[in-house]
Amino acid sequence: MDHLITSEALAHGLAAVSLRYFNVAGAYGRHGERHEPESHLIPLVFQAALGQRPHIAVFGEDYPTPDGTCVRDYIHIADLAEAHLLALEAARPGEHLICNLGNGTGFSVREVIESVRRVTGREIPVRVAGRRPGDPAVLVAAADRAREALGWTPKRPELDRIVADAWEFTLAHRA
Repeated sequence: MDHLITSEALAHGLAAVSLRYFNVAGAYGRHGERHEPESHLIPLVFQAALGQRPHIAVFGEDYPTPDGTCVRDYIHIADLAEAHLLALEAARPGEHLICNLGNGTGFSVREVIESVRRVTGREIPVRVAGRRPGDPAVLVAAADRAREALGWTPKRPELDRIVADAWEFTLAHRA
């Protein structure tokens, strides 16, 4: 798709920007994550903290990472929104800009669970399961192009901040 978009932008003088999100989390005011079925780690850990699920599954603890669990890059939803606004300003006719959006810092599954414990003050039951096929050990954004081309840097990179904002939203919108 990127090649097609680039060709169309060049051929027709269109301005195009592709933003590649990593794990979007957190919340901003009344805007947060809430969908069924839930498949994202932070809301799933919240469900375990609230007793809505018996435990959180950790898929593999034998990865070549500091604590053996997968490492992922999380970006706060407000940082993502700011990147969108900057991308609109940076769009130029005949060009296709492609940027990764992430913090450039990874957090392991166990670090996410510990952050939820700190933020919520609740115990999180954990069960270790086998690895999921195809899960890479580490997946972290290289967001240099977003910094250079958009002037964008995440303002809310701290995991506890991301989790705290998402937790506040979760508590405010519980069924």
